[in-house]
Amino acid sequence: MEKQRSKGRQADGTALIKRDPLLKPYAEQLRQRFMHYQRLRRKIEKTGGLLGEISQGHHYFGFNRGENDGENGVWYREWAPNAQALSLIGDFNGWDRAANPMSIDEWGVWHLFLPDKHYAERLSHGSKIKVHVVSALGGLDRIPAYVQRVIQEDDADFSGQYWTPSYPYQWKYQAPDFNAETEGLRIYEAHVGMAQEAEKVGTFAEFRENVLPRIADLGYNAVQLMAVMEHPYYASFGYHVSNFFAVSSRFGTPEELKALVDTAHSMGLLVIMDLVQSHAIKNLNEGLNHFDGTAHHYFHAGEKGEHSAWDSRCFDYDKYEVQRFLLSNIRYWLETYRFDGFRFDGITSMLYSDHGLGREFAGYADYFDSRVELDAIVYLMLANEVLHTVNPAAISIAEDMSGMPGLARPIEEGGLGFDYRLAMGIPDYWIQLLKEKEDEDWHIGEIYGMLRNRRTGEKHIAYVESHDQSIVGDKTLATQLMDTELYTNMSIFTTSLVVARGIALHKLIRLLTFSLGGEGYLNFMGNEFGHPEWIDFPRAGNNNSYWYARRQWQLLDDEALRYKHLNAFDRAMQHLDIVHHLLAEEGIHLLFIHEEAKQIAYERSGLVFAFNFHPTASVTDWRIPVPQRADYRLILNTDDIAYGGHGAVEGVHYPWQDVAMEGQAQSIQIYVPARSALVLGTKTKRLDSD
Repeated sequence: MEKQRSKGRQADGTALIKRDPLLKPYAEQLRQRFMHYQRLRRKIEKTGGLLGEISQGHHYFGFNRGENDGENGVWYREWAPNAQALSLIGDFNGWDRAANPMSIDEWGVWHLFLPDKHYAERLSHGSKIKVHVVSALGGLDRIPAYVQRVIQEDDADFSGQYWTPSYPYQWKYQAPDFNAETEGLRIYEAHVGMAQEAEKVGTFAEFRENVLPRIADLGYNAVQLMAVMEHPYYASFGYHVSNFFAVSSRFGTPEELKALVDTAHSMGLLVIMDLVQSHAIKNLNEGLNHFDGTAHHYFHAGEKGEHSAWDSRCFDYDKYEVQRFLLSNIRYWLETYRFDGFRFDGITSMLYSDHGLGREFAGYADYFDSRVELDAIVYLMLANEVLHTVNPAAISIAEDMSGMPGLARPIEEGGLGFDYRLAMGIPDYWIQLLKEKEDEDWHIGEIYGMLRNRRTGEKHIAYVESHDQSIVGDKTLATQLMDTELYTNMSIFTTSLVVARGIALHKLIRLLTFSLGGEGYLNFMGNEFGHPEWIDFPRAGNNNSYWYARRQWQLLDDEALRYKHLNAFDRAMQHLDIVHHLLAEEGIHLLFIHEEAKQIAYERSGLVFAFNFHPTASVTDWRIPVPQRADYRLILNTDDIAYGGHGAVEGVHYPWQDVAMEGQAQSIQIYVPARSALVLGTKTKRLDSD
């Protein structure tokens, strides 16, 4: 992936102003921010630079092969400056807390060497391990901070595992090439555990065999995996992380995750990981909280270290060892598992001391006031720099609901260095619109303006609905539109006005968002075909049932149900970008809009999109302006029978006419049924509807 780089005078963090003049009153704040970043970078250069010790903590802390006084063995190291004593325990020493005490150095790092001649047979692959920490809290058995595997057997406590398989995974495939300047990023977001039909926790192996082929068939070029990092509470969706270097063992082994990534690469899919570094779980038994007996070890002390809304702890990004822990975490996932990038979760919580909770971001002053967390901003700049230094092709995506300018601009301009930002306002807008207005009352110009309203020069990932809308108590787009009739009237042998309306609008909303909302697109697993069930993880309130923590793929595969139509349409929509490079084209040109008739036409990447949102009135001989003096052909028709439509559009060829209109020298005439859209192009290649 090609990265943008600024050229010209010495960078001082104010180049963003040239792109966004509204930032000019905050030039001094931008300079101070950049100076803070530069100071930290100079410190890092003294320890080997970005690829030095700051991003190699996992090769020093935790368990690593090495030698001591000429003997081979295993080093175990742990940063715990305020602890009184540490000792390694596990099944290798009968969990004897006195058997393997550790020593501490001047930096607060405890260390222990286990020579092979005494421990090679005892500390072996799969050995269960913990560290006994004596501190102001007394003596507690904890899981090592850098441990790379954690397991829970039955209902017992979680334990670390010494993971060193005799035969490391042999990688077979290279990651597919991706260039954001020439193609769009089309992401299929998935949760491995709930991706299977069976009422259980799905595995990496099952996802590789059963779900990856579906994603590739639809035409997505990236899969985004949720809940990869170890988390003790399954229903947290993977966002309450306990062990940052450990793969969630409930889904399988590290080698099985590597096989999943490798297979995805063989199918032309990038693999993006949902990375959680905005907070950490509060649990003492499983996580980092009070590891050395103090509240300020990895986290801020006092109220600043508590995220009350998430019931979790907030990292202190100013501490060197916290920076090393988190930056090494980024490098670890990139190099060990060959992930192609990250979606950085919940960074709004990092950017502001109040976590952005309960307030509107009404103006630029909100991005530069006293609540802005400078240390977190600079950490994110470093995180992106490490990511792109380790792998220049890696992709970073910011999840920020505040709209902070410059997130997805280069660091040398004063930006934070992300490649993309999620267009989080879009799903919120669709939710509000669907709840408050019937579609016959929609304001088409308002919808168009909202979908176009984004930071200039920053790449955005558009999406219609988030995974949160799939959770019990909320509604997906399909449920908003069709509600209980998703269960009763989806047969192709039944007729329902509610379902007909729902399917038509489901396609129109997704196509409009796909073609207008950004330079990338994201879909959550199952939403492409209108999956009817919400997500409800096993809990006491549902008798620990997995019925709603799965995806019912048989609905899609049943030829007698209409879900197949929505799936076929999603495939055709993805291929618009594959064939015509739609999303990489930043230029979008409004050609025509008529509020009363609920009509809109616009052009992007040489394609003309013509939407008729009117609920009842089809439009015959609709004249629309076109940018080229060329005949147009039908590329995609939402009313196609293969997509659950009526097949009322018969023509595929539209000759240009020398009739000027709306600033264009030529126009064409088309027929567009009610609640449908046509995509037209001058090229002869047409998307197949089968």
